[in-house]
Amino acid sequence: MGFCVFGNIAIAARYAQRMHGLQRVFIIDFDVHHGNGTNDAFYEDPDIFFLSTHQAGSYPGTGKIDQIGCGSGEGSTLNLPLPGGSGDTAMRTVFDEVIVPCAQRFKPDIILVSAGYDAHLLDPLASLQFTTGTYYMLASSIKQLAKDLCGGRCVFFLEGGYNLSSLSNSVAESFRAFLGDRSLASELDDPSYLHEEPLKKVKEIIEKVKHIHSF
Repeated sequence: MGFCVFGNIAIAARYAQRMHGLQRVFIIDFDVHHGNGTNDAFYEDPDIFFLSTHQAGSYPGTGKIDQIGCGSGEGSTLNLPLPGGSGDTAMRTVFDEVIVPCAQRFKPDIILVSAGYDAHLLDPLASLQFTTGTYYMLASSIKQLAKDLCGGRCVFFLEGGYNLSSLSNSVAESFRAFLGDRSLASELDDPSYLHEEPLKKVKEIIEKVKHIHSF
């Protein structure tokens, strides 16, 4: 729909299954836009868990909280639309309270990540407030999650990001996390740009997701 020619994550998931025997694939998509192509590709597939966090109301308008898969794949799709203004605290809470328990319950053989950096507060296409520190946290936490659950098997795929400065800094922070190097976020992020997050709304959405998915 204008952003992607090939669904890299979908192709990789099937390749992992067919060529490497990694049957259960857990996909995390933290791009600011809903991963509608991946969502649709595996909507009826119980062996691929698709989890997307994205800004509520953003393009392409899909990824509602009640879209959870169908048929034998019911429950293996989780969409968590974040309200505008959500940032580091919101995403840390989502990771601890939603992503981790979902992954633990699913027991993946590999984790694939649609790593979009357009939720950064400086990105022009959305209005979330992730920082380079948020992306360091995500990369470090997902790396540890893969180590705990599937022998460290984890692949990140570069997705969105439309401010070259915030994109390059955030990708570099991800690599520092992969390598175990210290974060430079405190030198890169300017807290004066940040405003209060809508944490009450975020908590309400998380509780609704927990209820829908029974965890």
